[in-house]
Amino acid sequence: MTYLITGATGDVGSRVTEMLIERGERPRIFVRDLKKAHARFGERAEIFVGDLADTASLKPAIKGVDALFLVTTGPEIPALDEGAATIAKATGVRHLIKLSSMDVAQGLAIGAWHEQGEAAIQASGIPFTSVRPSGFMSNLLAWTHSVRSEGIVRSSTGNGKRAFIHSNDIAAAATVALTTGAYDMQSLTITGPEALTFADVTARIGAAIGRALKFESIADGEAHQRYAATGASATETDAHVALWRAIREGRLATATNVVEQVLGRPPINFDQWLSENETAFR
Repeated sequence: MTYLITGATGDVGSRVTEMLIERGERPRIFVRDLKKAHARFGERAEIFVGDLADTASLKPAIKGVDALFLVTTGPEIPALDEGAATIAKATGVRHLIKLSSMDVAQGLAIGAWHEQGEAAIQASGIPFTSVRPSGFMSNLLAWTHSVRSEGIVRSSTGNGKRAFIHSNDIAAAATVALTTGAYDMQSLTITGPEALTFADVTARIGAAIGRALKFESIADGEAHQRYAATGASATETDAHVALWRAIREGRLATATNVVEQVLGRPPINFDQWLSENETAFR
């Protein structure tokens, strides 16, 4: 089997690549930054350089590939998914694994982008699996600056809960789907083992670093202003505020047992992730 991994220097894609290498594979990876990819994987992976937005650059990488792991982000998700799926189908790829989002079911902006991407892949006729994780534990690292500098976490999620998932579990589930084809034409909604409020998470981080942290609930308007200040586009900002509102309304608190079904073990809990990352908050 020949595997092609996109997003291979990112959070999940890099882990899928490493898991394939651990299985004795030498996967192909499709990246924008050759230097970064070579520093990470050396000769353990076959590196192709290009951009999913430039479908011509994908063709050499995908030629002869049996299975594709597809990672796309932002408002361009539908177009990028359609382009990759069309080429994959035309070149004989046997199945495609898409990193999607649990939020598809809610019709939120970010979920809607993935929903449209899934529809485009399905329309191509290629067998595929949609891996739909809940909120990434790794995204909580965005709090490190405010924790270190102020001892405060601000969010418009209120008392809403999220069953945050470890990136290793996302990658492991995707790798099983990629290497077995056992979940073709299925959606895997994967979460962590427990739904936590953002205040709960803040308190656990504080306990881990030995510091009393404050969780401050903010309004949507302030959340919008703060996220826009990071340089995000208006479309992306609106999407994230809508996501946080959905969490506040209790629409994204579901915890599933799909990780255990796919991997044969419970999902990694938040405290394990925190033990791996607590120094980032100090």
